[in-house]
Amino acid sequence: MISKRTASLLGLTMIGALALSACAANEGGAPAASGSTAPESNLSGTISGAGASSQGSAQEAWVAAFQTSNPNVTINYDPSGSGAGRKSFISGGTAWAGSDSALSDDELAGEFASCAAGTKAIDLPTYISPIAVIFNVEGVKNLNLDPSTLAKIFKGEITTWNDPAIAALNSGVTLPSANITAVHRSDDSGTTKNFADYLGKTASDVWTEKAADTFPYQTGEGAQGTSGVVDAVTNGTNTIGYADASKAGKLGTAKIKVGDKFVGYTPEAAAAVVAESPLVDGRAANDIAIKLDRTTTDPTHYPLVLVSYSIVCSEYADPAQGELVKSYIGYITGSEGQAAAASAAGAAPLSSDLSAKVAEALASVK
Repeated sequence: MISKRTASLLGLTMIGALALSACAANEGGAPAASGSTAPESNLSGTISGAGASSQGSAQEAWVAAFQTSNPNVTINYDPSGSGAGRKSFISGGTAWAGSDSALSDDELAGEFASCAAGTKAIDLPTYISPIAVIFNVEGVKNLNLDPSTLAKIFKGEITTWNDPAIAALNSGVTLPSANITAVHRSDDSGTTKNFADYLGKTASDVWTEKAADTFPYQTGEGAQGTSGVVDAVTNGTNTIGYADASKAGKLGTAKIKVGDKFVGYTPEAAAAVVAESPLVDGRAANDIAIKLDRTTTDPTHYPLVLVSYSIVCSEYADPAQGELVKSYIGYITGSEGQAAAASAAGAAPLSSDLSAKVAEALASVK
């Protein structure tokens, strides 16, 4: 039985991205259309955020719109990775964090320096994205992988492309006898945590380490950030990696086995997983952290997916910072901001139900 909280997630779809530092903001409304007269913004000041390197393409679109609407507001975003972003926010170095994983129970048990004394932070879904298994293998255009084989590749137990386990999944494909170079994130990454969570849930006999922001095995090649992994796979030979799907570009992308079929990523297939996943138990009513169901056998679903959050204070120590954060996050999760990201990054917008739920949570922020 789907609860009312879970039902609000139905229809959630993907917003992909990278990240940046830039100037701008918005008072919560959409930028005026070309040729129209925009209301004068009363906002001014500066806020800084840091975190997920998956958010850049969407951020660029949002910032461009905010510059027009709110020229007296400066927004800085450092794409330092999800783990670094959460640490910076918790220590008071930034007003919000972008993160491809929600706050942990241990993080929530601590103090948040930017937040009013005795208050906590909340997780607000900003977009969801399929994680693509990207590859650059000589002579191979299409690749099928099941969870166990994928786990063994990244754990270092399968080391050549013509290994019988890979060949059995790819009938008719000529696989080279070359060594595999598996590229993972070297920085603390929410993408890594989601990738590891997927493998831990679907290939637990192989992937025995608990999902975390840090890649758990001393294997393969590490690269910094989403762009680093994509560059390493692109410029290497017989390489494989994982990255936000919006950055896969012209690289090959593997299909993963779901049930008895091999499934490629789409925003709709990723959204279907999120829509049927419950919220994390024990959180505040305005904390929208999602517990993703990785074990679906429905081939219309793509379970290698992440939800990327904006993490904000429920009450700010500096009310002026809170006002700017509410305006900025309100815009990017509202219909106009989501449409801008869809146009610029090929992302699908949050459902109207989820966007409304995020708006309700933001309204409670002080």
